Amino acid sequence: MLRLDHITVLARTLEEGAAHVKATLGIDMPEGGRHRQMGTHNLLLSLGSDLFLEVIAIDQKAQAPERPRWFDLDRFDGEPVLKTWVLGTSDIEEILKTAHPESGRATRITRGELSWLISIADTGEMPLEGAYPTLIEWPEGPHPAGRMGDRGCRLINLTVEHPEANEIAHRLDRDFKDDRVVVKTALEMRLSAKIETPDGVRVLA
Repeated sequence: MLRLDHITVLARTLEEGAAHVKATLGIDMPEGGRHRQMGTHNLLLSLGSDLFLEVIAIDQKAQAPERPRWFDLDRFDGEPVLKTWVLGTSDIEEILKTAHPESGRATRITRGELSWLISIADTGEMPLEGAYPTLIEWPEGPHPAGRMGDRGCRLINLTVEHPEANEIAHRLDRDFKDDRVVVKTALEMRLSAKIETPDGVRVLA
């Protein structure tokens, strides 16, 4: 019932995030859009027909939302980093019944004409600092990644490290199977993605 949907880099600004991806992968991030409900904007890179890389930051030109922003962006003030991953589902309400209790609730978000449901905690924080995935339910039809800019990059694997790796694996074991994703125990939370690029294999973290 769950599939790898996208990986997300947090940044203080889109310019900083784009520079991080350029330095790491050697590619320019294509344009994304704005999320009025959250006061954020993003850049979006297709990693295939149903998978993508997102860079997201606070949109300083947008009105601040009346609630905490998603991805804990209100408290983010570091260098750009691959901070979380997102799993897609056709029934987010059902999946949330057994998801990590800090996953929050299904919230409707729009970007342009596109509308979807995504799990967001009322505090804006991510479960297990982002090591436990956010959940998303797109509308029926072709995946949005197919309409994003494609620079010839493809995900080889994603490694998720966290002290509570067993908790993550246990909650996802029934509904998520993907040989590209490895969840393992470590002293600190860290995500890293090995990506095939036109210039060879690179690691984004």
